[in-house]
Amino acid sequence: MNEHLEHLNPQPLWRHFRTLCNTPRPSGHEAELVEKLERWAESRGLAHDRDAFGNLRLRKPASPGHEQAPGVILQGHLDMVAQANADAPHDFTRDPVETYVANGWLHARHTTLGADNGLGVAAALALLEDDSLVHGPLEALFTLEEETSMGGALNLAEGWLEGQVLLNLDSEDRGEVFIGRAGGADIVVEVQLPTAALAGDEMAVSLALTGLVGGHSGIDIHRGRGNANRLLVRVLRALEAFDARLVAYRGGTLRNAIPREAFATLAIPAAEFAGVQARVAALEETLRAELSGVDEGLALCVTAEPHQPEQALNAHASSMLLAALHAAPCGVERMSQAMPGVVETSNNLGVVTLEKGRFHLCALVRSLRDSAAADIAERFRGLFQLIGARTRVEHAYPGWTPDPGNPLLARFCALHRQRLGSDPAVKVIHAGLECGILAGKYPGLEMISFGPLIRGAHSPDERVELASVEEFWELLRALVADLAGSPRQA
Repeated sequence: MNEHLEHLNPQPLWRHFRTLCNTPRPSGHEAELVEKLERWAESRGLAHDRDAFGNLRLRKPASPGHEQAPGVILQGHLDMVAQANADAPHDFTRDPVETYVANGWLHARHTTLGADNGLGVAAALALLEDDSLVHGPLEALFTLEEETSMGGALNLAEGWLEGQVLLNLDSEDRGEVFIGRAGGADIVVEVQLPTAALAGDEMAVSLALTGLVGGHSGIDIHRGRGNANRLLVRVLRALEAFDARLVAYRGGTLRNAIPREAFATLAIPAAEFAGVQARVAALEETLRAELSGVDEGLALCVTAEPHQPEQALNAHASSMLLAALHAAPCGVERMSQAMPGVVETSNNLGVVTLEKGRFHLCALVRSLRDSAAADIAERFRGLFQLIGARTRVEHAYPGWTPDPGNPLLARFCALHRQRLGSDPAVKVIHAGLECGILAGKYPGLEMISFGPLIRGAHSPDERVELASVEEFWELLRALVADLAGSPRQA
C-alpha cells in the first residue's frame, strides 16, 4: 500500500515514511515497527540497541576524518495518535494508514496521517543511509509512547546516549525553530456515583454533538475551536430544566486531542420530549453562531432511545456532576507575558466517560510554569472533591527552558538565512516536545527542534505540505554537514 509515496521527493525520506504508514504504530503498539527498523539497521551495517523501556537507538560512525566532530542525536518518537472519523472502521493496531496527495499536501483517508512524528523518524532513517553526506558520529533515538504518556522519554536510560547535540525533529511549522516548550501532566478524576431506577413516566434519549474540527490540544488550543465535552455538558446543563438525569456519557478519545465528538444518554419525563427537542434545536443554533468562522460543522441532535436503561444517576448526583464539569478549567488559562503570543497555561478536557454510575475524566494541563500546572491540578482536586471524586496527577513532565544564546540555534539560523534567504522565527511551543525531559536526563546537550509544515495534527484532518518536507530535508542535511566541521567540545 501507499506505493505513490516512493515517487515523491526526497525519495529516501518518503520511502521510509511509506514503511511507517504501512506498519500499525499507535502508542503502546510500536513493537512491530521497532523490529522492522532493527532488521533494516542490520542490513545497512548500523549498530542498534534498546534501553530497558524499549526505546531504540541506531548508530552510524563518523565520516572518515570527522571523528572529532560533535556527535549528533537525531530524535523522534515512533508512535502516532490514533484518531479516525466515527464512520471509518479503522483498526489502528492492524490496518495501515492509507494516504493520498491533493493540492500539494499529503493526507490520510478518514484517519490521522502520522506525519507527527513519522516524518521526523523517516528523515532520520534517510539521513543514516545517505552515504554521500559528510557527518560526525550519528545516533538516531526513537522513543515510545510519546503521544499517550511521554513514557519513552520519561524512562530513557541515563548515561546511554553519546552525542553532544540533539536535533528534535517533531515540530510542525515551516520557517520556525523551537527552543522551549510547555511542561504538562495528566489529571485523572474517578468516582462511583449513586444511581436510581427510571420511573414509569421516564424515557431515555440520546444526544450527539459531532462535526467539530478538533486538533492538537497544545498547538491548536488558542484557536477558539469547540471542545465537544465542554459544549455537550453545557447542553446537558440546559436540559436540567426538563428534570433530565444523566445515564451515560462518552466524549473524546485522547487527552491530547481536542474532542471532536461527544455522546450522552439522558432519562427525561416522556411528556417533556417535545420540549427537549425544541431546546436542543435552539442550542444548536446558538452554538453554531458562537463558533461561526472557527468551527462551522457543529451538529447537535437528540433521538429517542429504542432500549430503556435500568438506571440513571440520581437527580442530585447528576446535577452535581454536570455542575463540576461545567466549572472545570478548559482551554487557554493564561497567555505568556514574557513570550508575547504564546499560551502560558491551558487545559484540555480530553476524555470523559460515564457508565453504570462510574465516572472517569482525563484532562491534560500544559504550562510554561510548573507551578501553574500544579495549581490547575489542585483546582480539579478541590472542585471534584465536592462530588466525592478522587483526583490524581499522572505522567507529569517538565518544561524546556528557552536558551536564546544556544550556539546550535545561531548555526541553524545562519544556515536558514543562507539557504532560504530569511531568518527563521525563533519560537516556544505550547506542546509536549520531549526536549525538556531529555534535557533533564542529559543536561549538557545543546538542542533545537524543527520540522516540516503539518496541520491538523491529532485529528483526521492531519496533513503535511510536500514542499515543506523538501525544505526540511535540505536544512537537516545541511546542518548535520555543517556540524561535521566543528571540533568536539571537551
